[in-house]
Amino acid sequence: MRLTKKQTAAEQQKEGLGVSRRGFLKGTSVAAGGLAASGLLGKGMMQKAEAQTPKSSAPVEVSRTICTHCSVGCGVYAHTQNGVWTYQEPAFDHPINKGAHCAKGAALRHHGHSSRRLKYPMKLVGGNWQKMSWDDAINEIGDKVLAIREESGPDSVYWLGSAKFNNEQAYLFRKFGSLWGTNNVDHQARICHSTTVAGVANTWGYGAMTNSYNDMQNSKSILFIGSNAAEAHPVSMQHTLIAKERNNAQVVVVDPRFTRTAAKANHYTRIRPGSDVAYIWGLLWHIFENGWEDQQFINQRVYGMDEIRREVRDFPPAVVEDITGVPEAEVYKVAKILAENTPGCIVWCMGGTQHTTGNNNTRAYCILELALGNVGKSGGGANIYRGHDNVQGATDFGVLSNSLPGYYGLAEGSWRHWARVWEVDYEWIENRFDSATYGGTKPMNATGIPVSRWVDGVLEDSSKIQQNDNIRAMFYWGHAVNSQTRGPDMREAMKKLDMMVIVDPYPTVAAVMHDRNDGVYLLPACTQFETYGSVTASNRSIQWRDKVIEPHFEAKSDHEIMYLFAKKLGFADQLVKNIQVNGNEPLIEDIVREYNRGMWTIGYTGQSPERLKYHQQNWHAFDFTSLRGVGTEADGEFYGLPWPCWGTPEMKHTGTHVLYDPSIPVSRGGTGFRANFGVERNGETLLAEGSAPVGNEIGDGHPEFTADLLKQLGWWDDLTAEEKQAAEGRDWKTDLSGGIQRVAIKHGCAPFGNGKARTVVWTFPDAIPKHREPLYTTRRDLVAKYPTFDDFDSLMRLPTLYKSVQERDTSGEFPIILTSGRLVEYEGGGDETRSNPWLAELQQHMFVEINPYNANTLRIRDGQDVWVYGPEGGRAKVKAKITNSVGRNVAFMPFHFGGEFQGENLRHRYPEGSQPYISGEAVNTVTTYGYDPVTLMQETKCTVCRIEAA
Repeated sequence: MRLTKKQTAAEQQKEGLGVSRRGFLKGTSVAAGGLAASGLLGKGMMQKAEAQTPKSSAPVEVSRTICTHCSVGCGVYAHTQNGVWTYQEPAFDHPINKGAHCAKGAALRHHGHSSRRLKYPMKLVGGNWQKMSWDDAINEIGDKVLAIREESGPDSVYWLGSAKFNNEQAYLFRKFGSLWGTNNVDHQARICHSTTVAGVANTWGYGAMTNSYNDMQNSKSILFIGSNAAEAHPVSMQHTLIAKERNNAQVVVVDPRFTRTAAKANHYTRIRPGSDVAYIWGLLWHIFENGWEDQQFINQRVYGMDEIRREVRDFPPAVVEDITGVPEAEVYKVAKILAENTPGCIVWCMGGTQHTTGNNNTRAYCILELALGNVGKSGGGANIYRGHDNVQGATDFGVLSNSLPGYYGLAEGSWRHWARVWEVDYEWIENRFDSATYGGTKPMNATGIPVSRWVDGVLEDSSKIQQNDNIRAMFYWGHAVNSQTRGPDMREAMKKLDMMVIVDPYPTVAAVMHDRNDGVYLLPACTQFETYGSVTASNRSIQWRDKVIEPHFEAKSDHEIMYLFAKKLGFADQLVKNIQVNGNEPLIEDIVREYNRGMWTIGYTGQSPERLKYHQQNWHAFDFTSLRGVGTEADGEFYGLPWPCWGTPEMKHTGTHVLYDPSIPVSRGGTGFRANFGVERNGETLLAEGSAPVGNEIGDGHPEFTADLLKQLGWWDDLTAEEKQAAEGRDWKTDLSGGIQRVAIKHGCAPFGNGKARTVVWTFPDAIPKHREPLYTTRRDLVAKYPTFDDFDSLMRLPTLYKSVQERDTSGEFPIILTSGRLVEYEGGGDETRSNPWLAELQQHMFVEINPYNANTLRIRDGQDVWVYGPEGGRAKVKAKITNSVGRNVAFMPFHFGGEFQGENLRHRYPEGSQPYISGEAVNTVTTYGYDPVTLMQETKCTVCRIEAA
């Protein structure tokens, strides 16, 4: 269905939209959102919006929940009567959003009650959807899965998880995949922030946001690069605007588009897509040239900055302007702004990560902050905005092909650690995996195929894949396939699969784009409003959600579905050995207690269910800027006990608001940098020099804590007898008693040591971040000087192409750079939000932004239908939006659309009544091949295209 401005309200009602745009704005709090809702405009300038007067006299129950869209983590009060969600309001006492809502947050209630949801299990038979019972669905799917395992091994079944899981479901899902016997487990973070995790963790220890949205109120400068926060994370902007208003913070936006965020900036710089490293080196050229760096900070806490200086010398202003398109005066101005206004933070999102050089970009951003001495300080740091409500938590809990929960990796020691936590025999787990070896590595210890490449896991010659056979069955468990590149190849892969299983509250684009007549199953999962548990915001705060409503239709919670499949597949006893099961539903609180026993690496051990629930029930007790508890039993604790929250819950650690801040004791949330890279390299120390957290009894740099180090320091006897027994031969990451962490903190030390951040990652393809031209580039003159990587025979089990793609010159036929991004109205792949009538009214068409120069040259008018062609055969028919937001020879398309494919309307393929209100072509039908060599992050931000009138 397409809505038009000519439709009457009655016509819209008849088609299911239910309300006009005017009615939407009149009947909700959207009209009073943003700064007004945050209270910044004063008390008398807004009024409470009432969508409907309650007609029931039944008692009202109020639940506290968290918005299920981006990971700002906004608090919501949900009102129910007789089990029906009747009303919602933003939480004015919530310490992160303080009553603010964006359009998506204001429309949450409809997500819970949507008539467009899947209502019962279904399967595709002869091109028609047939209803099934849950028992039949579990048995039929399970029998096929077991048959594939018998014929091709456990790696031939791919378990694609979700950032929409709560923490407990994410943890259980990774445990499920491990007990099934595969590392072919992944989720959206692979194609959102895997290059962040790799780049940032390998710079200073942890791959997460260092500060918080709230702490940005203390910033003197804020650099947005590859982030359009005003649309992608709208409520986060209140903290930016507070900094701008109170501190006169200088807001700088660097982006190929003039975005809504740029409209709020003090300074905007347009950059050529794919030239981030060159731009950052251009800033550092001026910083080093003028002596603006923080030399004391560098001397004490940074390794390898001299090597960066040498690299930056090759990027003087003329070179930077040639690569980036940014004149010297602009680069100098931004460098001066950042240097003169510290502490300052840097913000990035997928505009920085989704590149073939994504890990180079994220490391370059970190190096800029290190040079200015901005890390480990309030108002500074790297503020990395996550795109889904629990993409941070799902990453932390190891829904990844290269990690177990807590980033423990896949080495034998990591598996043995989790086997101890799970109380499952290690050898039993080992025997669940394929016994073959590839390059001397067993599949149990080898990174699985990442979600970005599952298509190649299906289509590639099996002799070139480092596993027993191709992928034959895919579980899309809360995943939007239209968020992935190479749409035409994806359709071919879907055709080839033996089976597709879609587990989701909505059928999703996967249910219709496959071009199959059978072998597709739809299983209705609950929304997060129909269950409860915890969710981790971008700032690492862990927030508890109440259940708002009981499961609708025949939907089941994700963790119940996992348990039902585990029973069918024969490992339920191991999955829930220490977890109470009520009916078929594992108890959420027991899952928390189990991961508390194992997640020592990143400090998910101090947050018991009781502590998290107490924070949830006392939102009002936390300061809006510092996030410190004021009074109550949470006095002095940081809201949500942001990880690392060291030790056991009984230790009552405060959580860590600002990572790597040595100005406060470790017991109060302070640390140095993690000593994760050794103690020495090339004769230089990798430990901090003359810097340590307040109260650190060592008083200088030191390695991570082990039982042996405690003995050398004379602190061993601080352990109890029971702790000594548990800690013997262990370190701070594997001591299940928590004794090593407790004693280290007692003496003022962070358990992970006190090291230096490093600017050189000697284990990566580019030890120092380098500018490399995109695989598809319109600047062929730069390819010889800044070439991409050579092709790899195997990356994460698959051959991966670089130079052989770049050598093909497509710039003549495809002269326009194509980039993609988010809209404020929709989220992710858009299946949920395009099925919401309140949001569907706001953005009714998929479109491409075209600069007026290009549009006039191509004789294209605003609103006209156009074809966008990609160099690998994909094409999309969309509306033209003529705007100066994009520069000449650059085009932009949002990525939230699906349900149309290369001009074909697929709406008739949805189960009856489940079509989203709005459909459109997916930009990723046009996007192309390209992957980061460390993480296999997909390239979505700079490919090329041709645009023609339709």
